[in-house]
This record gives sequence, C-alpha cells and structure tokens, in this order.
Amino acid sequence: MQKLHFVMGGRVSDPRTFDFVDLSKLDLVGVYPDFATAEEVWRAHAQRTVDDAEMRYVIVHLHKLLEPTLPDRD
Repeated sequence: MQKLHFVMGGRVSDPRTFDFVDLSKLDLVGVYPDFATAEEVWRAHAQRTVDDAEMRYVIVHLHKLLEPTLPDRD
C-alpha cells in the first residue's frame, strides 16, 4: 500500500499549537511516498526557519487520513 506524506508549514499564533495564522500563506511544500523522504524535506524547511519560533513545518500522514483503519506502520 502506498503511504503518502504531505509537508507544509506556516506562521502559527502560538508555537505550541497548529493554529496557522493565515491559511492563504501556507507553504505547501509537497507530497512524498515515504516518511524518510518527507522527514528529509521537512527538516530542511524547518532548519531554515529555526530562529523564528512562530514558523512551524509539519508532516501530515495523508494515508492515515485517507484510510484511518490501517495499522500505524510507517
């Protein structure tokens, strides 16, 4: 089964949350076929904004949203 991972980021109202300030300005980085690739891309983008606590990048496990009954194996 294909496992899709989506990397995105943007400015959040509080660094402890996922409340993005302006959805129209999200950085929609891309969709990747495995977690390792997504993590590499996520790490590169997160590293560029490491000094800005209000910028947050995340990996969304699209396969878990599309088929939530599947076991948690990446």
